[in-house]
Amino acid sequence: MTQSFQPGRRKALKIVGGMPFLPLGATLASSSTLLAACGGGDGATTATAATPISVKFNSMPAPTATADRAKVFTNATIDIAYSDGSTKKAQSLGFKELYRTGQSMSAPDGTGFLTGGYYLPDGVTPIVDTTGSSAEHMFSDCPDGTSLIRLANPTVPGIQGNTMFLVTQFEYKSNDNAGNSLYGVLPSPIGIVTVDQNKQSGELVAKHYFNVPTEGVHGLWITCAGSLSPWNTHLSSEEYEPDAWTAAGNTQFKTFSYNTFGSEAAANPYHYGHVPEVTVHPDGTGSIRKHFCMGRISRELVEVMPDMRTVLMGDDSTGGGIFMFVADVAKSLTSGSLYAAKLVQTSASGAADGGTFTISWIKLGSASSIEIESMASMYKASDIIDVKTSDPADASYTKINFGNGQQWIKVLPGMEKAAAFLETRRYAAIMGATMEFTKFEGVTVNAKDKIAYFAVSSIRDTMTANGFVSDVIQLKKISAGATYAVVLGSDAVSGSSWAPKSMSVPPALLGEDMAKDANGNTAVVDKVANPDNAKYSEAMRTLFIGEDSGQHLNNFVWAYNVDSGGLSRVLSVPAGAECVCLAPVDDANGFAYLFSGFQHPGDWSFTDAQADLKAAINADYGVNKHAAVGYVTGLPKLG
Repeated sequence: MTQSFQPGRRKALKIVGGMPFLPLGATLASSSTLLAACGGGDGATTATAATPISVKFNSMPAPTATADRAKVFTNATIDIAYSDGSTKKAQSLGFKELYRTGQSMSAPDGTGFLTGGYYLPDGVTPIVDTTGSSAEHMFSDCPDGTSLIRLANPTVPGIQGNTMFLVTQFEYKSNDNAGNSLYGVLPSPIGIVTVDQNKQSGELVAKHYFNVPTEGVHGLWITCAGSLSPWNTHLSSEEYEPDAWTAAGNTQFKTFSYNTFGSEAAANPYHYGHVPEVTVHPDGTGSIRKHFCMGRISRELVEVMPDMRTVLMGDDSTGGGIFMFVADVAKSLTSGSLYAAKLVQTSASGAADGGTFTISWIKLGSASSIEIESMASMYKASDIIDVKTSDPADASYTKINFGNGQQWIKVLPGMEKAAAFLETRRYAAIMGATMEFTKFEGVTVNAKDKIAYFAVSSIRDTMTANGFVSDVIQLKKISAGATYAVVLGSDAVSGSSWAPKSMSVPPALLGEDMAKDANGNTAVVDKVANPDNAKYSEAMRTLFIGEDSGQHLNNFVWAYNVDSGGLSRVLSVPAGAECVCLAPVDDANGFAYLFSGFQHPGDWSFTDAQADLKAAINADYGVNKHAAVGYVTGLPKLG
């Protein structure tokens, strides 16, 4: 059978069928006071001469009032320990919204843009929705991967404090004004916001917005989560890569092609599913390139290890794998070698704790980005592989797991390298990699302890015993998922000293399903459900986890202390919305921040008893209309 795409949660599954086509081109501060140590200054009440050295997050209860459930809400607190042995208890956290999608904001040169707006790949020609009562420049309700970039000598005029840049990519737009799903049918935008940081308080203000042109990289496809590279660039993603074998009959991909290039047949599926990299320029603009040599998978994001060569990658699909790229040269992703993981489950079949595994690595190939981009432009799927969905009774074909089913694959003579980098999941399965993960999303690293964290949003399907040709992972189904702690170490096959070696789930990070309650929750509210964004703060020794859950009425951002094992609810987003834009910043000119935001507010099957809640969301953001990017205030920069 063909691959079963499973985009995250209920929104996902708005993969398009028969939607109408869209028209194109319509016309350093002192640490002597708590205030100076806290991002934005919120919750600062008492001065101390000592330096903050650690924080403890105190969990807030899930909101119950309609007004709190309808907005970004926190009444969480932190305890701050100081270098002189003193502690400040219950310091308040807050949230500041930096901007909403769909607002007008100019670039530093005065060019007008719409935040999260959709443009053709030239970066300036708007894509317009004509399905409503009046034409509207389309904008996303789904911001996602976010990075704070600081440059040595920014040149943006008119900034009163410190100049910084917030890069945010926009995953998709939920609906047009007639209610038709737009999932995956528009070229994804990436915006750079020039941020003015108050030198005394640390408060951030959004001043300018620049939409990054993507013409040179064939446009962007479903940019999901992202990460900040160690060399100060934004690493993007392209999720749910279009299956080149079936793309000619894929309505979603043909509509994307039309909306991007004006023709159903213009887009090449092999140009998507790669790693875009955004470089911010001192004047507040930016440029982008794609790395084609890191494998073509349903990439949620990549995370570069401290050696600046090893890259771990999440494959957010059903029947997905764990992939690793080792660059030839540090700080450059333009060439290197690609590896796929082979797992052995060391826990019992049907394990209810997420299981324990050992990991070894299989080399798929070595290549440069230029080389693979040339292949992507040159070959069709039928030039590289042959795919059968029923047994051909031919020993030259290999039976593999693919999606939530099985296929029989033959790599055509001389096409091994093309298959490795353009048909990566199929080729990895042929080579013996374990292709059984479901919804493997966030990846982050605790460098000091050499532990990575993998967010697996849902344990189901191919992660349970199913009798497929490869059935290595045999766990109890947990729809609420889990976050794995992954031990990193030296690997002889790849030569990396940051390769995953084993993995298991800390007890506090295991989700728990339950019968539906009165609010519609189907996972225990005081545990993480469907982990998605995962970001680690070295200074705070804290793993932050953002939910993408259809099992919680309100999705939450959680803080997990890796030393104590304590789990604390830090923030909630509007009912039906997903937690996104997660990015802790330990020190930005003497201030600390936790960036966060939400997408698709109100995307929930509200009961009659929740009509007031739906109305409150609609009045403020619009259901599936506007989204917001901001940051948690009140965090100290730790010494």
